[in-house]
Amino acid sequence: MNQSAANQRSGWRVVDIVTASVIAVASGVIFWAWSAGYGLFSLAFAAFPPAAALLTGVWLFPAVLGALIIRKPGAALYCELLAAVVEALLGSHYGLTVLLSGLVQGLGAEVVFAAFRYRKWNLGVALLAGLFSGLFAGISEAYIMAYYVEYTPALKLFHVIATGVSGLIVAGLLSWLATRGLAKTGALSALASRRAHLESGKLAAK
Repeated sequence: MNQSAANQRSGWRVVDIVTASVIAVASGVIFWAWSAGYGLFSLAFAAFPPAAALLTGVWLFPAVLGALIIRKPGAALYCELLAAVVEALLGSHYGLTVLLSGLVQGLGAEVVFAAFRYRKWNLGVALLAGLFSGLFAGISEAYIMAYYVEYTPALKLFHVIATGVSGLIVAGLLSWLATRGLAKTGALSALASRRAHLESGKLAAK
């Protein structure tokens, strides 16, 4: 591939920036609402609080969804971090820590897409991106920001694994399905993902 073609494939256009921003802002509002109601939803896990980590995927999906739709370097990090900024501006009760969370979660997904040189957007890559976003989030929460000082080492490990599983399913699988659904409606006609609904669903496909 010549340099001009490579630049065209990786360079952001105005439509990419606008679309990514719309995804991020809408996700930030969802973040804010989910954070406000998290205490209520987590009551379902009152018998075993660490299992509430299975709800974390809702905070991870913009990274994978944004990358799958925009298909440009930096899209995962941009969408996740901007969504966190919007949540903070709306008044999240988690305060400014959501910015660090957004950065870490976005990086988790971004490294996966980068590992495939931003050329593969199949289900397998989407699942890996969701998984890594969750693992990055879980590790940060359990060990770096140390939110769960009362947890035993085994419970901290459970938290990381549960967060990864949540990321794999909610951020990975559901974002991949959403991208295909949006492409089928023609809503992505101006974007690189416009033919996503025609791409093979096989894990090894491009």
